[in-house]
Amino acid sequence: MFPYREAVMIGGLISYSANASEQFRRAAGLIDKILKGAKPADIPVERPTRLELVINLKTAKAMDFNFPPNFLAFANEVVE
Repeated sequence: MFPYREAVMIGGLISYSANASEQFRRAAGLIDKILKGAKPADIPVERPTRLELVINLKTAKAMDFNFPPNFLAFANEVVE
C-alpha cells in the first residue's frame, strides 16, 4: 500500500490517499493568506475532504491476488 497514486502508476499495488494536486492548491491558499498578513497560528488546520483509491490490476495479477468485484467498483481508478 502506498501513500500516493503515482506509486501505483509505476507498479505499486494500491494507494488510498488525498489527491496531491488538491493538497498543493490548498497549500497555495494558505500561503496566500499568510502573505496577506494572517498569522499562521490563527489559520485552522484543514483535512482532506476527498480520498482516492487507486488499484493496479497488473500488479495484483503478478502477485496472484484477486480483488472482489465490489471493491474494484469502489475504486476511483483501476490501472490495467
